[in-house]
Amino acid sequence: MTKVLVTGGAGYIGSTVCSALLDRGIQPIILDNLVTGREQFTEGRVFYRGDIADGALVDEIFAVHPEISATIHCAALIVVPESVDNPLRYFRENVSKTVDLLDHLRRNGCERVLFSSSASMYKPGSDFAVDESAAIEPTSPYARTKFMVEGILEDVAAAGQLRAVSLRYFNPIGADPKMRTGLQTRNPSHALGKMIVAWEAGETFTITGVEWPTRDGTGIRDYIHVWDLALAHVQAVVRFDEILPPDGKHGYEAINLGTGNGTTVRELVAAFNAVIGGELPVAEAPPRLGDAAGAFTRSTRAATQLEWEAKFTIEDGIRHSLEWRTLDNERS
Repeated sequence: MTKVLVTGGAGYIGSTVCSALLDRGIQPIILDNLVTGREQFTEGRVFYRGDIADGALVDEIFAVHPEISATIHCAALIVVPESVDNPLRYFRENVSKTVDLLDHLRRNGCERVLFSSSASMYKPGSDFAVDESAAIEPTSPYARTKFMVEGILEDVAAAGQLRAVSLRYFNPIGADPKMRTGLQTRNPSHALGKMIVAWEAGETFTITGVEWPTRDGTGIRDYIHVWDLALAHVQAVVRFDEILPPDGKHGYEAINLGTGNGTTVRELVAAFNAVIGGELPVAEAPPRLGDAAGAFTRSTRAATQLEWEAKFTIEDGIRHSLEWRTLDNERS
């Protein structure tokens, strides 16, 4: 059986990727320090608790699992306001430790790397649509860490020491449709998570930022179902050598993962109301530190390189998020 190392495999996206890999007959080997991940998400799966910078542990993993053919690097801190307050922590965890990890992977002969990157690094154009050649302008330390790691991967690939695909996520929502895993945090920082928490508590949802130059003044995002995102990772694993041939001169590629549709926060609220059959009270506030107007993808690279496209709707993502939250509340 093909094996893939998944760092951060106990987190929201990482655990969903692991489920998609298993469904395809690929065994994930999980490495997670459980700082934000849940051990519950590793049950029945091969799991090593530890840090991606721990060379001895990475060496042990490869000694026990020499069949590992690629690494999906999902481990990272991801909360934008927290990165503004504590940038050094983000640079240490997301950048410095990734450098250590890459050294450990190279030493163990694992030269295929899939990196969980972020579309938050883009400078949106006038219509907020971006492709992989769009201007880069990170507006937070978090986004800057993703941009920095991409640069590191590109340089190391140019030196012939690895091949890397950076998958630039837009805005994941939803849960595994089979409800094996979902959002692991009880107090999410993203818009849909905050809507769900407010609705549960009978409170008002606050839209942060209502004067962006979008069609209704609120931020615009490309909301992609986390299961679609996970399936894109499977395609990237399966097609890795087609995307970046081992004997080719090109060792690095960046690919946007989104739906191609931009949705404003007010439109997300409207979709949420349609799913719940009610009306969520809304208030307005200035943007948070590090917030940006947002963007959506206009790229066709995922379709051509990965042979993948998003299938689920925003309503599907909201429905699955609510279903997961209900199940999670019942368990806790």
